[in-house]
Amino acid sequence: MTGRIHIYCGDGKGKTSAAMGLALRAAGSGMEVLVLQFLKDGSSSEFRSLAHVPGIKVVRHTRSFGFTWTMTQEQKAEARDYYTGLLESAFGQAPENGLLVLDEALGARSAGVLDEDRLLALLRGKPAGLEVVLTGRGPTQALLDAADYVTEMKKVKHPFDQGVRARRGIEY
Repeated sequence: MTGRIHIYCGDGKGKTSAAMGLALRAAGSGMEVLVLQFLKDGSSSEFRSLAHVPGIKVVRHTRSFGFTWTMTQEQKAEARDYYTGLLESAFGQAPENGLLVLDEALGARSAGVLDEDRLLALLRGKPAGLEVVLTGRGPTQALLDAADYVTEMKKVKHPFDQGVRARRGIEY
């Protein structure tokens, strides 16, 4: 099987949910799956659930840098080094004929805390059978060009617009 590159992007709900659904589908078919989240603290419901599914390995990061918009340039540089190291490690651990989910990799790239050139190099050099999913907002044209699948989630209506906060089990 030839592994493809997927992008789930846009301003709508469902990017992470789609990626986690694909991870479940892949594991259910016997594929090995590795999931890594950027920018999030690993406490989301789907992330905790996936850790209990046979065939899925969840990589948790051990550092929190806070919100990217409050970081100093020095903190962003530190986060960039850390997240780029995690990215390289994930590609090193990924199953050759499995699935690698890089949740919020696009958001980390947009925020300046993930090196796009390194990401593109790793995508180009991935094992032929490795399927890779990238989620988040704001993919660059270079990332869109590298992808085989691009799905954009578009928000039409969302309770957040009426002041409803994110709800556990639904939004996280």
